[in-house]
Amino acid sequence: MKHLIIICMALFVWSGAQSQETVYPAKENKGLIFIKNATVHVGNGQVIENATVKINGSKIAEVGSSVSIPAGDVTVIDAKGKHVYPGLILSASQLGLVEVNSVRATVDHTEIGTYNPGIRSVVAYNSDSKVIGTLRSNGILLANIVPQGGTISGSSSVVQLDAWNWEDALYNADGAMHLNMPSLFFRPSPFAAFLGLTETRNAADFVKEGLARIEEIKNFFREAKAYHKEAAHTATNLKFEATKKLFDKKQKLFVHCDIVKEMLVAVDFAKEFGFDVVIVGGTESWLIPDLLKQHNVAVILAQRHSLPTTPDDDIDLPYKSATYLQNAGVLFAINDEDGQTRGRNLPFNAGTAAAYGISKEQALTAITLNAAKILGIDDKTGSVEAGKDANIVISEGDILDVRTSVITHAFIQGRQVSLDDKHKQLYERYKYKYNIR
Repeated sequence: MKHLIIICMALFVWSGAQSQETVYPAKENKGLIFIKNATVHVGNGQVIENATVKINGSKIAEVGSSVSIPAGDVTVIDAKGKHVYPGLILSASQLGLVEVNSVRATVDHTEIGTYNPGIRSVVAYNSDSKVIGTLRSNGILLANIVPQGGTISGSSSVVQLDAWNWEDALYNADGAMHLNMPSLFFRPSPFAAFLGLTETRNAADFVKEGLARIEEIKNFFREAKAYHKEAAHTATNLKFEATKKLFDKKQKLFVHCDIVKEMLVAVDFAKEFGFDVVIVGGTESWLIPDLLKQHNVAVILAQRHSLPTTPDDDIDLPYKSATYLQNAGVLFAINDEDGQTRGRNLPFNAGTAAAYGISKEQALTAITLNAAKILGIDDKTGSVEAGKDANIVISEGDILDVRTSVITHAFIQGRQVSLDDKHKQLYERYKYKYNIR
């Protein structure tokens, strides 16, 4: 009995030592780190064989095949046979705002009200989310945290995924305002005919209601524009005040929509108000790539592992729509919005796009440098180039291939971060339970 108690106590201590609560954010890097003998995928389409990456503190100091490694107190990582990539970027996510979808107390992504331009999603970001570690393990080091609800949901911010709290995590504050476009696509109730019920609305009425709501949104922005032109205000309007960075082009307008009619309205916002518009979703963006290019409207393609919008579309259209945007020169990023994978499949969504028309380096750019450009952070991340933050991952194989993508090292601003996560811990726990070696 005494031996059994000792064994149980040892197991308790072992499981506690392995728990995610003991995975701490990495300390600041104050030295030199060299990653040598690697195949470096820069993120801008360039690949450098047998290269060395020099990290000095938080920055990338040098990248190339002729970087010298000094003797002395430096850290050297031999990445022979491995691949170095920029840290992947999740362009739109509820990471840290939702832990368990079915548990209301862990969901904090929506504010009450229709127009909430003053909402800042980042202040609700939970840096202790157990989902975060699973993203780092797949090479995702940055994420744009997006609010939901209402017509104007508020502002999103980019966070780095190794932090004590939201203040530490903040990488780029309030870079985008989010607008949920009223739907202009009528979907009859699938249960009405089955239950013998009559549909109360027809397609024309539905679209008419949507257009009326769009006009309300335009009036809101017209009034805000007039408000900002006033030399002095008789009263402060907090909602209008929150839109100032949109009009000053210090913030982008992310419009969540999918069909052509809705995207045409988004383009109209860019034309009338001069906003920098980004379409989030963009299921039918492949139909109007030249128009999007003409008006400098970028696209964040939503979940690629999905069915087409309409029954007569090609079954593989979600996989190859990136090719249409790439060929037209549209700035686009690939995202993962699946509620089950919670962003972890980002590199594999890009890998699917690479299998359906674009090159692997173009697919990589869509989840690194392109995403950074859209989020306004390409001056400091998105590629493995000198002068940028050392946001880097090392993989044993192709990071876009689910079979060979095994992340061995990850650095955020030069700090080597932990790649432990709840999934790995449970894997080891049950291997131990069932004596699997």
